[in-house]
Amino acid sequence: MSGSVMTREFVIPANDFAAAGEASSSVKRMLVQLGVDPLIVKKTAISMYEAEMNAVIHADGGKALLEIDSEKILIKIQDQGPGIPDLDKAMEEGYSTAPDEIREQGFGAGMGLPNMKRYSDKLDIKTEVGKGTTVEITIFLKQA
Repeated sequence: MSGSVMTREFVIPANDFAAAGEASSSVKRMLVQLGVDPLIVKKTAISMYEAEMNAVIHADGGKALLEIDSEKILIKIQDQGPGIPDLDKAMEEGYSTAPDEIREQGFGAGMGLPNMKRYSDKLDIKTEVGKGTTVEITIFLKQA
């Protein structure tokens, strides 16, 4: 893939747990077909899934943009949700603002942002209360 850039766009559905995770599953299949290192596939799938679920749970869905070039995988998840009032607090393991009915389904354990940070090589979150959030996850194809 030298020199070329592959891009894909996915719609993340609002409050649809049956369809949640489809974008990250598609990306995982794509990376496997491209012969990407299994560890990188795992890191990408986990971090993207967490971002995707946050958009489903907290933000009435959004969109995911995928960009793969010869050096990295870039995932941008954008939503027009409520934004994150306290990003530092939200980065703490176990901190969650998910409603009880979401937690009863097994989601909203407060591990989304910490897992994105753990499994990405670079994580950039831009959020504005009342406007939405953009999460950029970068995973390098050549691991140090």
